[in-house]
Amino acid sequence: MMSPLVARLLLLVCLALPLYGVEKVRNRGYRKDPDADKFGSCMQGPAGTPGRDGNPGANGIPGTPGIPGRDGLKGEKGECISEIFEEPWRPNYKQCAWNSLNYGIDLGKVADCTFTKLRSDSALRVLFSGSLRLKCKNACCQRWYFTFNGAECTGPLPIESIIYLDQGSPELNSTINIHRTSSVEGLCEGVKAGLVDVAVWVGTCADYPRGDASTGWNSVSRIIIEELPK
Repeated sequence: MMSPLVARLLLLVCLALPLYGVEKVRNRGYRKDPDADKFGSCMQGPAGTPGRDGNPGANGIPGTPGIPGRDGLKGEKGECISEIFEEPWRPNYKQCAWNSLNYGIDLGKVADCTFTKLRSDSALRVLFSGSLRLKCKNACCQRWYFTFNGAECTGPLPIESIIYLDQGSPELNSTINIHRTSSVEGLCEGVKAGLVDVAVWVGTCADYPRGDASTGWNSVSRIIIEELPK
């Protein structure tokens, strides 16, 4: 037979075990949500629609001006260019012609033609075309050349043409009489603007005797003058 003390202990154990199981079940059913402190006792709802952009802020205060930069390197010296406005070039020419000039002088002016030169910085192109002849028994030379207002061209050199006739055979010297159409042509610079007397002359060659000259026999002779830009 159990003693009364053991019987009481068994009774207390039987009564205490059910109470311990109920408390354990109670604690398990009411476990604390870790997010309970963050959102209180309510559940978190869905995220809201983002708000629109705010109004632009006011302009800030202007900053302090910076320190001026240092001077740059000195540039090279420029060239002074002056614009020159000139009128368009206009053709300026003239022709003087003679039919059968037949001028038989050996020294002097053969023909002339007056020309109006428009500009001082231009050049004159001159041409004489006509029949030339030289006749002599011994060696001789004749020279046909241009003058401008009575002086030969110096810009750059005279405008001329020569005919030289050698002694040849004694039997033929007295019978040679050939007339050929020839030309004297060139450019002359440095002639001033205005009226210019352009003339063709006949003369002797240096260090040679003159012969029997003839200009413009039985044909047309002409002087053509043209002003050209330089």
